[in-house]
Order: sequence, then C-alpha cells, then structure tokens
Amino acid sequence: MTHVVTENCTGCRFTDCVSVCPVSCFHGDDERLYIDPIACIDCGACKPLCPVSAIVEDIDLDNDQWLDVNAEKALALPVVRTKQTPLPGAEARRDVITGNA
Repeated sequence: MTHVVTENCTGCRFTDCVSVCPVSCFHGDDERLYIDPIACIDCGACKPLCPVSAIVEDIDLDNDQWLDVNAEKALALPVVRTKQTPLPGAEARRDVITGNA
C-alpha cells in the first residue's frame, strides 16, 4: 500500500506534508505534488498535514488513476524535501475545498 496525492493538490501545492516524510517520497512540478509509490513506506505522517485533504491511501481510491499519475510523474520530477511557499491563490482554493469560502 501507499499514499497518493489527488486532484485537491492541483493549484495549491501546500508542502507541509514533505517536512515529515521520512523517506523523501514527494516530487513536484509547478502545479502540485506527487508521491513515489515505490519509495512511500505508508507511514501516513503526511496525511493529517495536508490542509486540502489531497493525500489518501491507495486502497481508498475509486480507481487507480491517481496512483498511476503519481507513479508516472514521480519518476520524472525532482524530489521536494522542504516546505515551500504555496501557489498564489492556494489559500482561497483551500477555503473552497474545505467549505470555508
């Protein structure tokens, strides 16, 4: 099993999660983060830190789309090891996703 970053991360890219990852399995591009399913040890430390609930266990997915996307993108993108500034508009998107808008 592994954890997967879903569509809620798109346009946000909050990186609170990467600072607690013991195996540096997060990768990122200009829009979002991805989890390398091979490196992920399924510790779950990242999940409660995601302010937009973008991280889920692969067994909770309705289909394997996000597992496949994470696996593919993680291979091609650099590792993100430290907390970074969220994308512009991320706070507003978070409020919409969490119902606080």
